[in-house]
Amino acid sequence: MAKAATAPKRLAAENRKARHDYEIMETFEAGIALTGTEVKSLREGKATITESHAGEMGGEFYLFNAYLPEYLQANRFNHETRRPRKLLLHRRQINRLIGAIQRDGMTVVPLKIYFNDRGRAKVELALARGRKAHDKRQAIKAREWSRDKARLMRERG
Repeated sequence: MAKAATAPKRLAAENRKARHDYEIMETFEAGIALTGTEVKSLREGKATITESHAGEMGGEFYLFNAYLPEYLQANRFNHETRRPRKLLLHRRQINRLIGAIQRDGMTVVPLKIYFNDRGRAKVELALARGRKAHDKRQAIKAREWSRDKARLMRERG
């Protein structure tokens, strides 16, 4: 089940474009298996996940195409910048995500990577359906109308 989203302690990377490009159905919190230099690089906050997605590989779930830059002080012990990174999910959650991808044609997109209270790197994943261009325009129109409505209500008191 999707847990209520709590405020992340320290945001490392955010995919703001995902809420525009996709209709978010459900969110999941997953751990991520990282090496030492990847954690240090992530703490610097220069990671990007705008082009990344999650998918199944060999019965496990992985984060593909996420860019974590090399850690400068690591020399030869550095990591690959765009390697697939294993996501730590319960088996029931993995089966649910795989079923939604295969059956309904949905996509699993990362929304943000952050460090929780205990200092562990977490990924907020979203089960999403892609939006068409006209859906994006309607979403923009609705957002602008809600802003204008709030502004008018504020002016009237």
